[in-house]
This record gives sequence, structure tokens and C-alpha cells, in this order.
Amino acid sequence: MGALFESGHALLIGAGGDLPDTVNDASGLRDILIDPGRCAYPPEQAHLLVSQQAGRTAILAALDDLAVRTDEAASGVVFFSGHGYRVSHPAIGEQFYLMPYGYDVTDLAGTAIGGRELAAKLAAIPARKLLLLLDCCHAGGVGEAKASGLQFAKAPLPAEVLPLLESGSGRVLIASCKEDELSYAGKPYSAFTLALIEALCGIGAAKQDGYVRVADLALHTRQVTPQRTKDRQHPVLHFEGADNYVVAYYAAGETQPKGLPFSAEPEIEPEAGAWRAVQVDTGGGIYVGGNFDGIYVGRDQIITIQHEDRSIHNTGPVSNSVQITGDGNQVQNTSGVSIDEFIQLLGSMQTLLSQVSLPAEEKDEAHSDLERVAELAQKPEPNKGLIIKRIDSLVNLLANSATIAVAAPQLIEMGRKALEWAQMLF
Repeated sequence: MGALFESGHALLIGAGGDLPDTVNDASGLRDILIDPGRCAYPPEQAHLLVSQQAGRTAILAALDDLAVRTDEAASGVVFFSGHGYRVSHPAIGEQFYLMPYGYDVTDLAGTAIGGRELAAKLAAIPARKLLLLLDCCHAGGVGEAKASGLQFAKAPLPAEVLPLLESGSGRVLIASCKEDELSYAGKPYSAFTLALIEALCGIGAAKQDGYVRVADLALHTRQVTPQRTKDRQHPVLHFEGADNYVVAYYAAGETQPKGLPFSAEPEIEPEAGAWRAVQVDTGGGIYVGGNFDGIYVGRDQIITIQHEDRSIHNTGPVSNSVQITGDGNQVQNTSGVSIDEFIQLLGSMQTLLSQVSLPAEEKDEAHSDLERVAELAQKPEPNKGLIIKRIDSLVNLLANSATIAVAAPQLIEMGRKALEWAQMLF
């Protein structure tokens, strides 16, 4: 076990919804940051919000929490992957909005996060070293036609935040692309996130001294992202008045990089939006990708997907074995998670739970829930309802335990991750 990067704090947000790849990107970044052999952030200091947990209220609360948990000596990272729009109207002028999970274009004030509001939340964070990473220009729209009178334009970064970056306070912003570009998705991660993860693993580090600095992240993303996107995506850096400060370890305090945490050759989509997926919201964890038109047939069920707005009509329940008809169309589970990885996560929770001093009754109940979920997950036809119910019960037990909150808060995060994975897998 290497050293912990104790000053590191992070908030990783993947909006999900019509952009399921954003969940993988946020989760992948957190995994690297808390990897004990690489960035080595204390797990309880890296907060992950994805899909249903990444709504407006939760994000604002997490930013407030970051302001409470950090001091001037801390190093903070805030990552957001989702839609970002510059919205204008004759009566209200123009403002940037981040679009969290559950956004409603007819109620931006109540469901989105405005640029001025974001700037105020960031300004309240006392950490003098604060890195803002934004991946906001994804393919696809936000249903502008439903918002009468509002004009939407994709925007990679909020102009409202720039004065904060120019104050000489050590604040840095890296956006995934230029104003007139789109962000490219990929496997296992988007072009932008892949470059960030590589830099956090020490690839491209200017100094082989064990530390990842802001300039390492900026220069590596600016170098490799255009190469992987045929020169069509260029990350943007705002670095006014900030030192080239340390963001993380890359090898837990050692100087020799340990390489990437995955062995598969990364892939980047050939055109922005080519791999964009739409979730079939039937509880089956199915995503439809490819050409979004025609009739999709799965066993005895029919799903109609309209090409214009990618709306979905489903006439019956859909399982993970859905098949489809139509040239150039395909169905894929894009969660990026396998059953084996899910079972491994449950096993890790069992191990950590065994090391915590809990009342015998509570510990037995938690172990029982984990064992039952693992058993259900490996059945030929997993009962999603029972799996979700068991994990939800476990998360509530852990979240309400004062002992867990002090001794092993990462168990709560692991439980939430298990719940998120179960919703995608089954």
C-alpha cells in the first residue's frame, strides 16, 4: 500500500439519462482517483453522482459539502459530464446551463444549474487548488422545441465562471472541446476522459517524480484528444494566474508509473454521436444504439423508435435478449459493467464489512443481503425487483449507521454503486 494523497478531494458527476456514457466516464475517473496504487485519494473524499443521484439538488448539495470538507491547503477536482447549453431569451438575456439528470427545458431554474449559480458555488470552496473539468458538448439535443421562446446553443464552458478563474486564486478549467466542436464517445471511456485517465496514471508526465500536475493533464489531453478524433476535438484550457500545482499521485508516491487499469485497446467513435445510445426504460437495462428508426422486434414485443426525436414506444416488457430488425440497427447493453464485476463488488463489500465493528444483528443482516443478492444475480433469470430491494435495504442500513460513517464510509459509496449497476444489468 502506497501513500494516501490526503489533500485530494473530488466530485465526479455523470448526468446519465440520454447520455449513458457519461456515467462510465465519471465512474472511471473516480476509480482512478481512489485507486490505492495510483492517485490514492481517500475513498471518502471522492464523491460520485451518476444518473438518478446526479440531479440539480444533489449536485448543489455536493458542491456545498465540498466547500465544508476542504480548506485552503486542499486540492479539489470537480468533473461534470452531461449537456451544457448557452440559453437565450429576449426577456432574460443569455446564460449558460449545466443539464443534470432529470432536467426540464421548461423549468431550467428548477431543474438545471445556471452558470452564475455554478460560479458562486465554486467560489465558496476554500481550496486554493481547484480544477474544473467539463465535458459538455455531447451529440444529441435537449428537446428545444418544447421550450417556447428559448434559444439553445451547445456550449463547452460557462463564461460566468471565467472571472473566477482569472482572479489568480489557483482555479483551473479544462473543457473537453472548442465552442464549435462536439465531444467524442468511446470504449471504455470518451476521448476526453480517456486522456485524463492516462495523465492521472502518469502517461505524459513532465517530471517522473510521482506527481500529476495541472499542466500534465492539460497538455496530454490537448495532445492526444485531437489525434484520436481526426483533429475534430480540441480541449480548451483556462489557466489564468494559477501555479502548475499537484493534482494527485500517479503511482501512490512512487516514481515508476503503473500503467492503465484496463488492458483492452481503447476505441473512439468514428463520428461524434455515432455510438450515442438511447435507454429503453422498461427495467431491462437495455440500450438501443445505431440508426434510430424503424420497428424493433424482441421476442413478442415491439419497440418503435422515431428517428427525429428518438422517442420510444414499447408495447411490452423487454429482456436482455432483445433482438431487432432493420438494416444498420443494433441493441447493446452499454452499462460497461459485467455480472462478474458486479459479483466482485459484492465480495469486496463482504470483506470490508467483516472488518467493521457493527452490532451483530446489523452485521448479520448486511452479510445476508449481500449473499442473497449474489445468489440472485447468478440465476439464469435474475429477479431484478428482489435484487434492487435487497441492495436498497442494505444501502439504507449502511447510510444510517454512525459506525459505518466513521469507520468505513466507502461501504456506502460501494452500496450505491452496486445499486446503480444492478439497475443497468438486470
